Amino acid sequence: MKRTRYVSAAASVVLIVGGPVTAAAAMSSDAARTVTAAPALRADVTAQGAAAAALKHYPGVIESLDKDGSVWHVDVISKDGKGHAELEVSASGAVTEQNRDTDENAGENKALVSAKVTAEGAMKAALAAHPGQVWSVQWEDGDDGKAPYWEVEVKSSDGKTWNAHVDHATGKVTQSGSDSDSDDDDDN
Repeated sequence: MKRTRYVSAAASVVLIVGGPVTAAAAMSSDAARTVTAAPALRADVTAQGAAAAALKHYPGVIESLDKDGSVWHVDVISKDGKGHAELEVSASGAVTEQNRDTDENAGENKALVSAKVTAEGAMKAALAAHPGQVWSVQWEDGDDGKAPYWEVEVKSSDGKTWNAHVDHATGKVTQSGSDSDSDDDDDN
């Protein structure tokens, strides 16, 4: 009985000073079995998860999505092209509405709303071409007579950032390049 109190008191002191890992090492094997592990760290929501959360909150079509720290900024256009919502999706997936408009010009959003390839499809196509993690997706309406396309930024595990243009009708990656290509030459 006294041994258990001493071990418990010692474990309490070690927990206060050194944390659970040191405490488990300081206790006997019987007492160490009763120490619970610290909860696992929560992983940040991916671009795909942020898109799904935003569309659940405000149904429509994603116009843009980008990561700023642990927060995703998502712009969604309503399916009729007249509404627009600016949303933030936290690392836990919680959605906060920053702004909502209902008087958008539907004609300006016609190409986006009618595009065969959505932001989600563009992310999938870009990741197939360049595995990694999507960092941003942006609808480009095709100024200068060009066809509209999706600009998707993918960060790969080797530290390179890939920018892919994804065709709005076919989902094909029509152009891509790494922001790090020119930096690699400087390192040698």
